[in-house]
Amino acid sequence: MHLTPPPAADVADRADAHAVAPLLNCLLREVAEPHGASGERRVYRLPGSGRLLRVLGARRPAEPEVRADGTWRRVGHTELVKLVADELRRHTGLSNHELPAEMIDSRDAVAALLTARARATPPDDPYLRSEQCLLTGHPYHPAPKARGGGPVAAWLPYAPEAHARFPLTLLGLREDAVVEEGDTAALDALGAAPPGYRLLPAHPWQLDLVDLAPAFADGRLIRLGTTGFDAWPTAAIRTLYAPERDLFLKFSLDVRITNDIRRLWRHDLLRLRRTDAAATAALATGAAAWLSDRGYRTADFAFEELAVLIRDGFHDRLPPATTPLLAAALVEGFEGSPLDAAADPAAWWGAYLGVVVPPALAAFAEHGVVLEAHLQNTLVAVDGDGTPVRAVFRDAEGVKLLPEVSRAAGWERLVYCLVVNHLVEIAEALVERHPALDPWPALRSELARHDLPEIDGLLTAPTLPGKTNLLLRWTNADGADARYRPLPNPLART
Repeated sequence: MHLTPPPAADVADRADAHAVAPLLNCLLREVAEPHGASGERRVYRLPGSGRLLRVLGARRPAEPEVRADGTWRRVGHTELVKLVADELRRHTGLSNHELPAEMIDSRDAVAALLTARARATPPDDPYLRSEQCLLTGHPYHPAPKARGGGPVAAWLPYAPEAHARFPLTLLGLREDAVVEEGDTAALDALGAAPPGYRLLPAHPWQLDLVDLAPAFADGRLIRLGTTGFDAWPTAAIRTLYAPERDLFLKFSLDVRITNDIRRLWRHDLLRLRRTDAAATAALATGAAAWLSDRGYRTADFAFEELAVLIRDGFHDRLPPATTPLLAAALVEGFEGSPLDAAADPAAWWGAYLGVVVPPALAAFAEHGVVLEAHLQNTLVAVDGDGTPVRAVFRDAEGVKLLPEVSRAAGWERLVYCLVVNHLVEIAEALVERHPALDPWPALRSELARHDLPEIDGLLTAPTLPGKTNLLLRWTNADGADARYRPLPNPLART
C-alpha cells in the first residue's frame, strides 16, 4: 500500500506541538511562577528575566505567548528554546551549549518520525503498538526525542516511533575474551558460532557508534551475519523484543537519550544479579509479574560498549487471554487504548490501581525493594474488555535496595516514580477523556489500605516530589542523579 507523505507544513506544525509541550512542562514545573490567568490561558512569570508567559492548557501546555510591548506574541519552538536557555542562565548563573542543541534535535527528530510513520505500517500486535507510539515521549523532559545529534539516516532505521523492526547483528566473540554472568543460554540459541567463539548479538546502530576495527583485525571478533528473525525496538529504544523467541535483549547505545548516555554501565551490570534476585523475590507471589534480567554477556575489551542483557519475555507471566500494554502509551494515546473505550472509567481506574499499587508498595514494605515503577517500566495486562488484571514490572538497572539507599530516599524515589510520574499521569489522561471523573478519592483509598508508616504523610503532605529534568541537564548533573522540586499534592485531604 502506498502512503502519501504529509505536507511539510503540517509536519512542521505537529513537530513543534509535540516538542513544545514537554519543554513547557519542564519550564513551568521547575522555574516559572504562577501569575494568574488571561482568558482561557494560564500566565506565568519567569523570575530570571521578569517576562510574562502564557500558555493554553494544563496537562500538555500549548501555544506559548510572551508579553511584549503591551501585547501577547506567539513564540514557536525555536524561539522558546532561546527563551528557556536565557532564563536558565539567569536562574542558575551557568551556561550550557549542549542542551539547547538537544532541544532542537528532539524537535527535528519528531519531524523525521512523523514523516516516517506516514509511510510505515504499525504492528498488528497491540503490545508492540503500545511500545512504539511515543511521539511526544517523556512529558517532563526538555528533549525527550533527541537522538545524539547524528544524521537522521543513522538512527531512523532503529526508531520504535517509526515502527522499525530489524534483525540483530551476530558476532563471534573469542572465548578468552568473554565476560558473562547469570543465565545466558538464550544467546547461544540465536545462531551458531565456530569453535573457539561464543555468540554475541549486537545492536546494528551501536556497531556504527563504536570503533571495533582492532578487535575484528586480530580475530577477537568475527561477523556471523544476522538473525533469521526481526526484533522490535521498544519505547526504551535500546531494548528490543523478539516475539518469535519471546525474549527481550537490552544493549548499550553510545547516544544521549533523555538524561543519560545509554550504555550498560559496568557498575550496574556488576550489581545486576543482586538487584534482579531481590526484585524476583519481591514479586514472587503472582499478584504482579517481574521480567527478570537473567544475565549478561560482553567482551572484556569492550565491557560496556558490547554488553547485552537478557530479559525474560511474557511466557507464564500473564493471565490467559490478556494483552500487556505499556503504561506510558496509555498516557500518550494509541490506536486500541483501553482508556478510549472504558465504558465505566471509575471501575477501570479502580482496577488499574488494584493491580499496580499493592505489589509496588509490598515490594518496598516487605522486601526493601524500590521498583522504578514509572510509566516506561510498567506494563499492565488487560483482558478482552480492556480491564487491567495484572501489572508487569521490568528493568533491574533502575531498582534500588534498602539499606543501600536510606528508607527516606527510597520512599521519595518510589513516590516520584509510582505516584508522580505514573499514577498522576494516568489519572489526568483518564480525566481528559472522561471529565466527570474525580480520580483522587480512589487513589487515596487504595494507598490508605496499605500499612506503611509513610502513607499518612503521603496523603496529608501539601506537596509531592517532582524530578527536575530540565535543571539536571542544564547543570550537567549525573544522569542517574535525582533532584526534586515540591509539587502540589492532589491527594492531600482538604
